[in-house]
Amino acid sequence: MSTTTDILPGRVGNLTPEQEHALTEFKELIKAEGLFVPERHDDHYVLRFLRARKFHIANTHKMFVDCETWRRENKVDDLIHSFVFEEEEAVRKCYPRYYHNIDKEGRPIYIEHIGVIDIKTLFKITDEERMTKQHVLSYERLIRDRMPACSKRAGRHIEQCCTILDLKDVSLRQFANAFGFIKRTSAIAQNYYPEMMGKMYVINAPMMFTSVWGMVKPLLDEVTVKKIVILGSDYKKTLLEDIEADNLPTALGGACECAATGGCQVGEPGPWKDPLYMNVA
Repeated sequence: MSTTTDILPGRVGNLTPEQEHALTEFKELIKAEGLFVPERHDDHYVLRFLRARKFHIANTHKMFVDCETWRRENKVDDLIHSFVFEEEEAVRKCYPRYYHNIDKEGRPIYIEHIGVIDIKTLFKITDEERMTKQHVLSYERLIRDRMPACSKRAGRHIEQCCTILDLKDVSLRQFANAFGFIKRTSAIAQNYYPEMMGKMYVINAPMMFTSVWGMVKPLLDEVTVKKIVILGSDYKKTLLEDIEADNLPTALGGACECAATGGCQVGEPGPWKDPLYMNVA
């Protein structure tokens, strides 16, 4: 069982009296407004929004209401049952992104190979509306299936991911073509799925990106900056400090090939595939 010292501040089990009061007050507010959904809004969920707005009730309320409005307008709760992304196999070839096991903190690892993204081909296969729905569906499955399985395996609550963005072979033109879509999907994560990034490794970062990061870094809050690690081509040692080799694809310096399931991108191994931990509800 985790002790208070193991739990990060602002989480269940490690709240200051002021944060406890803010949590109680905010829950009473959304219940009074008919916004509280017991199946989704446990204390862990609500605290993510409170942390994102530094426990400021009015600011958290706006963010929460905006999220619930967006969910209702886009019928997010229905996506898990109604949306089928038949073009996944073809899309994967021009936009490789997948979950692959867990890091040493027990968090699911999410990988995107940005340098391989071909936006023009992508939008010949599908359209932006369907890609956005697939992106949202991925987050919903993360919350409903992947995180609970990781939590069960770890014996404590897991609510954040370890993300690896691979910039190998990325070009300025390619990044410019993909920037609009990446910006829109990032906005969805920031506005409607807050506080889910535990760590982000940007690997194979070209000099251009490193220079841009140097300008952007001072504009970000200290907590966010500490979560992001920018690495060049000599990234493998750093990744393996936080991720077991067997949990990392060979393409990124690990030892996993997922040969039995058609490759790491297809297999997406992790506790969510293990009957001992997977959510069967």
